[in-house]
Amino acid sequence: MLTHKTNTALFGMLMLLLLCLHYFIIPLPEFIFIVPALVYFAIVAWGSSQINSNYHVDVFCQSKDSSTKHIALSFDDGPNETVTPMVLDWLKKHEISVTFFCIGKNIEGKEALLQRMHAEGHLIANHSYSHSYFFDFFGSSKIKNELSRTNDMVEKLLGVKPALFRPPYGVTTPSIAEAVEQLKLTCIGWNVRSMDGVSKNQDKIKERVCSQIRPGSMLLFHDTYEQVIPVLDATLNHCVTNGFKIVSLEKLLKIKPYV
Repeated sequence: MLTHKTNTALFGMLMLLLLCLHYFIIPLPEFIFIVPALVYFAIVAWGSSQINSNYHVDVFCQSKDSSTKHIALSFDDGPNETVTPMVLDWLKKHEISVTFFCIGKNIEGKEALLQRMHAEGHLIANHSYSHSYFFDFFGSSKIKNELSRTNDMVEKLLGVKPALFRPPYGVTTPSIAEAVEQLKLTCIGWNVRSMDGVSKNQDKIKERVCSQIRPGSMLLFHDTYEQVIPVLDATLNHCVTNGFKIVSLEKLLKIKPYV
């Protein structure tokens, strides 16, 4: 498995070799140095943007157990005062437990919603405090402060401290990896992304989700868009028809959700 450390080490050794050749044996043209650099940065960009690459940090994106047709649902970016109650009502009706990856700043003023999520048997996880567009450029100290601030809010309200973290936008960096390691958190990704925040075409979202469901799948939705409810109906119908069972993330991955 290619990681940032191995990629950087290989690039460093290659550049050192090229420099030795250039200065002690034969002068090399500039492109000989430029091409490896471009390849290196392309790999960094790919590894950082692919949540399932494990390039910077190990991330759970699905269950490794494909012997049982179990899947898990997760929701990002809430609590939302309009959509989250609709999602909770739907989940309660169908007796389904999910994981909510909450943004710290969105908890403020909606503490009762967070308490309802927890009381109704759902897992509460960390999705940063600000979910800033610039989150991926933050240093490890600032990222650690964001994650700690959200965890402290959850612990104060619920008495439990989340052990699960989903990186905003699904991007990982060395700073994120360092903060996660220091706080002893577990990174969680997905392998089925609904794109419910990008497309408003419910039929396309339904097709996208249902066509990708496999044993061990982890589905990503958002409890911030009303179009998610019909998609959830279609997802449940697909699961019932094809023998899939929706279980909690804790059961699917066999991990502890709280510190």
